[in-house]
Amino acid sequence: MSKKILNFKPILLLIICLVVFSCKKNTNNNQLQEPEKRQVVAVPLKYATGFEIEKYTDHTLIKIINPWPGSDKIYTYVLTENHLVTNRFTAFDAVINTPLSSVVVTSTTHIPSLEMLEVENSLVGFPNLAYISSKKTRQRIAQNKIKELGRNEAINTEVLIELSPDAVVSFAIDDDNKSLEIIKKTGIPVLINADWTETHPLGKAEWIKFFGALYGKEKEADSIFNSIERNYLGAKESAKKTTIKPTVLSGAMYKDVWYLPQGNSWAAQFIDDANGDYLWSNSKGTGSLSLNIESVLDQGQDAEYWIGPGQFTSKKQMLENASVYGQFDAFKNDKVFSFTNKKGATGGVLYYELAPNRPDIVLKDIIKILHPELLPEHELFFFTPVE
Repeated sequence: MSKKILNFKPILLLIICLVVFSCKKNTNNNQLQEPEKRQVVAVPLKYATGFEIEKYTDHTLIKIINPWPGSDKIYTYVLTENHLVTNRFTAFDAVINTPLSSVVVTSTTHIPSLEMLEVENSLVGFPNLAYISSKKTRQRIAQNKIKELGRNEAINTEVLIELSPDAVVSFAIDDDNKSLEIIKKTGIPVLINADWTETHPLGKAEWIKFFGALYGKEKEADSIFNSIERNYLGAKESAKKTTIKPTVLSGAMYKDVWYLPQGNSWAAQFIDDANGDYLWSNSKGTGSLSLNIESVLDQGQDAEYWIGPGQFTSKKQMLENASVYGQFDAFKNDKVFSFTNKKGATGGVLYYELAPNRPDIVLKDIIKILHPELLPEHELFFFTPVE
């Protein structure tokens, strides 16, 4: 009996050694894998300041750091490719499986990114379909492939939930959107897109990289943006070839108050890059100024050009609204240009939808207006003379 026990001991020792060695090996593997998971590559963003993208080995993080002006809130979204939802992802605002196969967006500015990335067929719902100008997307609306979701501030959540999209991409003006909260509770991921908060023309356009990450098309998004950037910077350089800097007036009145872009705004940047002299360029802020007519007449009556006269589409319409418009030199000399004449089939203004995504075309238009000799081949795309 004792002999059998003695013979068993070496075998037992061997088994213990193998188990211990195996545990050590597994521990070492975990130690090697953990740093790999933590490797991060930040996607370079040159102009956009409202979001960040960090790529890890097994997931991607998108951080929205300026969801609306003056906000200190940060939204963080996790993108995974294989439904990888673990405990370490529970603290984030949403976990999204990518690439998306279906989506609801709530701003027309999102649609050009989908089309440029050739994923427009994934769009299944939108609020206020009449606002959409794109011919390609309007064709899908006519085929009943995109559902009407009501008003943006009060989305028809029943229809949206029935669509069950992979994600909803919306925007926010504050942290109180009851419709979005209802959608979140159903398990449908909701992402905030803050492209509208960007003040640099190329900053808005760079948000195509946000959609590139959602669709696994980061390379395509980067290539598209680089092309837009080259076109924009090339046009800007062309504008520098002249020493002439025409004076520019903008905006119009609403209920006796004249609203025009502040000096650090998106619209003012276009005029500056087109080598124009925007008469309120020294004003601080990225929104709009609210002025009385006397102030605008005093500073802008002699302006050579008037770009963006509100929603007006004709001189007759302007005079019917306020005869004082006729006192401005730009009005008298037929140098008023509007972007509101180009509309989609149901009345949506093309500029509002496409301009944030194609600032290169906007800049070329304004250069063509102010310095027509510099871009002889370019034909106005967004802007038309107000007649």
